[in-house]
Amino acid sequence: MDRRHKVLCIDDDLALRKMMENFLQEDFKVITLGDGKEALDWIQLGNIPDLIVCDVNMEPMDGEEFVKNIQSGELFKYIPVIMLSGDEESKTRIKFYKLGVKNFLTKPFNPEELVVLAKLLTHN
Repeated sequence: MDRRHKVLCIDDDLALRKMMENFLQEDFKVITLGDGKEALDWIQLGNIPDLIVCDVNMEPMDGEEFVKNIQSGELFKYIPVIMLSGDEESKTRIKFYKLGVKNFLTKPFNPEELVVLAKLLTHN
């Protein structure tokens, strides 16, 4: 049985999802999905990740709507979230920190930094 922590990576960019999976799969069980709605449906089916890595800009459900949805449920609001965005503005990061996300990486980011953050947030 795979006892590694589960990391859910949500991004509409397939190449970025593959890159995150490649870097995280040594230490984590990685699930990748293409948008917030798909991810929310997956979680609501009873799949509870130990960490979520989520892009800000996606369709049909963006990162902000996704985070608001998981933060509104008692069962999901304690899952740590790392947001990804090409937007470097401080106001964007602050908005997501106020929503309860644990960290924010600006694209392009160093995948090693993502692995270290994932380990810290899951105590791996």
